Formats: sequence, C-alpha cells, structure tokens
Amino acid sequence: MTRILIVEDEPDIALGLKADLMKQGYEVETAAEGATAIRRGTAETWDLILLDIMLPNIDGFEVCRELRRACVKTPIIILTAKIQEAEKILGLELGADDYVTKPFSPPELRARIKAVLRRFSEESLGTCRFGECEVDFDRAELRRKGKQVDLTALEFRLLSVFIRRRGRVLTRAQLIDAAWEPGTFINDRVVDTHILNLRKKIESEPAKPRHLLGVRGIGYRFDG
Repeated sequence: MTRILIVEDEPDIALGLKADLMKQGYEVETAAEGATAIRRGTAETWDLILLDIMLPNIDGFEVCRELRRACVKTPIIILTAKIQEAEKILGLELGADDYVTKPFSPPELRARIKAVLRRFSEESLGTCRFGECEVDFDRAELRRKGKQVDLTALEFRLLSVFIRRRGRVLTRAQLIDAAWEPGTFINDRVVDTHILNLRKKIESEPAKPRHLLGVRGIGYRFDG
C-alpha cells in the first residue's frame, strides 16, 4: 500500500486527515512534532509526507530542510495556514513538492496527493534489471535478452509503478490511480487483461510468473 506520513500537531486535523486518506486505500501514520517527523522520515520508507508548518519546537520548514539534507527523496506536500508568497517560495526552495493552504477541502488534497505521486512515479529511475529484462526509464524502453520489446504507453506506466513499489502488494484500484489517466473508469477485468499482456512480455513462463505475481483477493506484487 502507498504509505503516507502526516505531520500535524492538531489532533482533530491529524485524525480527520488520517481517516479520510485511509478510506482512499492509503496506509497512514501520524507524527505530532518536528523531531519525530525527522526521525521517522529518515528511518522509514514513505511514499508521501504531508507536513504542517506550525509545529512545536521544530517547525515544518526545518523538518523539510533536515529531510532533504539527509537525502530523503520522499515527496513532501506542505500544509499551512500561512498565505504569504515568500513563505510558499521558501517551502518549495527547501525541497517541498507542493503547497496546500488551509482551509482546504478533502477532494482538493486527494487530487494534490495523486498528482504528486504520479509526478514522482514518472521521474527517471535510470536503468533497472530483473530476470531476462532491462528497463531503460530515460528512453522508455524494455529489452529482454538484449532485444527491444514493444510496450504500449500504459504497459510501460504499469511496469514503472510495479518497479517503484517492488515487494509491495498493490490493489487494482491503486494501479488504476497510478497508471491510468485521472477520471478513468474501468473494471478489474481490464486491469487483469493488461497484467496478463505485460507478463507475456517480461516473464520467461507467463503461466508461471516469477516477477509479476498475483495475490489472491488483493491484487498484484512485483518481485525483481
């Protein structure tokens, strides 16, 4: 599951955000102050951090600065009641990926989260090798046994999502959110069909996959 860390010192806001995002299928944890956010942000693996600015002791700007100094690449969305342009610029210059001003609506925040996760997933991974395959993300190419394999744009996005989240079980809904265009309405059978087609291109024995595995009753997992 996509893991999100909410850093917010107001309990009601933190719990409300957590409840809403968990309904969307995210795995969510909370931290109430900056030192905890820095410790957990550097020690654990997250897909996204929602970071409030007005925190006790260590503010969100310093948290963002310290995480980036520690080479944490996790995307960060800053949440704050501050509206001055200079503060928005400061947050972005410190390494935040987006900035949402309070009060905001849950649908707006969900859309911002999806946009940041999608943008992050599309950033270059360089080259990745698994089994008989080599994926060149800069050239958007798949080679198997040294020969180029034709992938559709959607198949390449799906493969990219799996590689970025290797070892994690992804539901069909999560795959739709990550690989299809926003607002696309498709059923699980369509997802399964694309997975089968992708297996034929990356697996030596598609009927007995080693890399793109089905997890009964949940979804799929990539091992590579």
